Amino acid sequence: MPTMHSETTGLKWSALAVASDNTHHMLDGKPAYTSRFLSVDKFRSPGLAVARDERGMFHINPQGVPAYSATFLQAFGFYEGVAAVQASDGWLHIHPDGTAAYESRFDWVGNWQQAHCVVRDFQGRYFHIKEGGNAAYAERYAYAGDFREDAAVVQQSNGLATHIDAHGHLLHGKWYPALDVYHKGFARARDDRGWHHINRSGQAAYERRFMEVDAFYNGQAWAKDVDGSALIINQRGEVLRTLQ
Repeated sequence: MPTMHSETTGLKWSALAVASDNTHHMLDGKPAYTSRFLSVDKFRSPGLAVARDERGMFHINPQGVPAYSATFLQAFGFYEGVAAVQASDGWLHIHPDGTAAYESRFDWVGNWQQAHCVVRDFQGRYFHIKEGGNAAYAERYAYAGDFREDAAVVQQSNGLATHIDAHGHLLHGKWYPALDVYHKGFARARDDRGWHHINRSGQAAYERRFMEVDAFYNGQAWAKDVDGSALIINQRGEVLRTLQ
């Protein structure tokens, strides 16, 4: 069983850093424990880090001890109390003690965001699950993204995308060739005229279109005009500064 240096007794996991060779964690420039792994990731809430050895991938505690006995083909960090892992029979989420969060298995799973998680089934269809691994709605999509600000982007097989709410209902019913998640009430969208921002109703926040736009940051966003110049615009699409 791996042993722990006395200096790490009562240690907060946030104080540990990944060593330069990526095989263990360090505390104040010294190894935090005696174990060595093929690779480790940084510690994240609830105080566990992904590690890999010859058997596979798993999570360890701040003392370098595996948090459970199982190993996986792939393992990732915890979000909303569970972590995505790939087992021999498919993808799922596990609790910090390594037990499965539900019975279902999928072709791939994402990370939990706002009590929902995007998954891909073995037929290649994307949708969201809720607690217990059950589908949050009946529809299936060519692609789906994470929930943010109570909305997620979903895409049909024709390439058009829209936003849905937590129950799978269309948020505004407008479809775009390219669409992003909401950020502070606005989402980036592209129509046949170019990029712009839309509000929660799916309406364009302004008439102008750009080659590219960024998400708003404190009411302003970077944008590239049709002539290639870089701009700073406000939420009405007005140019505040020309950068080049």
